[in-house]
Amino acid sequence: MRSIVVREFGAPEVMQVETVADLTPSASQVLVRVRAVGVNPVDTYIRSGVYAAKPPLPYTPGNDGAGEVLAVGADVTGFRAGDRVYIAGDNLAGPRTGLCAEQALCQPTQLHRLPDHVSFQQGAAIGVPYATAYYSLFRRAQARPAETVLVHGASGGVGIAAVELARAHGMFVIGTASTENGRQAVLEHGAHVVVDHSDPGYLDAIMKATGGKGVDVVLEMAAHINLDKDLTVLAKYGRIVIIGSRGRVEIDPRGTMGKEGSILGMLLFNVTPPELAATHAALVAGLENRTLRPVVGQEFSLDDAPKAHAAVLAPGALGKIVIVP
Repeated sequence: MRSIVVREFGAPEVMQVETVADLTPSASQVLVRVRAVGVNPVDTYIRSGVYAAKPPLPYTPGNDGAGEVLAVGADVTGFRAGDRVYIAGDNLAGPRTGLCAEQALCQPTQLHRLPDHVSFQQGAAIGVPYATAYYSLFRRAQARPAETVLVHGASGGVGIAAVELARAHGMFVIGTASTENGRQAVLEHGAHVVVDHSDPGYLDAIMKATGGKGVDVVLEMAAHINLDKDLTVLAKYGRIVIIGSRGRVEIDPRGTMGKEGSILGMLLFNVTPPELAATHAALVAGLENRTLRPVVGQEFSLDDAPKAHAAVLAPGALGKIVIVP
């Protein structure tokens, strides 16, 4: 089979396509024909060698994916050849091969049913983005119906997921995006109000949309740019969840005091296996009833994986970037 193999950490070009042996599942594993692989910013940090948790070399990248079950081990129940699945979650359940390949070996708990109306490319957009959005909203921020949620950077994979989840749970949703196409997508996926965060007056627009009250929850994808500004639009007892940051930032802590506001970090790798199981049960239900509709922005081949890693860090993202083996 064809597979990306990384033999040294570095620039995107360290990802090379090689022909390697086909895989065979053990008694406890499931063999999946990978049809699409999601690309996340964290994948680029791991590949470059700057991420705290680095895999042993050589390794095959890719944590989110979707495909069809090819074979199941003798001890596996609940799956059979031909099942459509997306791959995500519980890395504590046991080893799993990287997904930027034509085949992958997975633990059953890492597989989730993919409804027939959801494409493999959309399935590859679920794992990290939707689980991150769900955990940030409902575990870290404890967001509730009737609250106002600001999704900062709402046109990306996590942003679209957060907009859909918040709207489905009865929240008033404000999204930001810097491109016209991005803003239109955010509206189509459930935001009540969308503003251009490159507009100097966007903070005033957010306050106007809330009637001057401010927002109860902020989901922040670029804290190194926006965190201090977020404090100015936070409502009393508001919560900011930091999902992404690429550097240091200076803030005025007084912005939290009178409002008793909270700044919360999150990292999906901290989620326990039972929490992940509950999260993906909710996500599968949302896919089945068509509440959740992942957006695929760009597709790349295995050979063009370096371009996919460059694209995922580019500004103005729209939906999910996927690699199709």
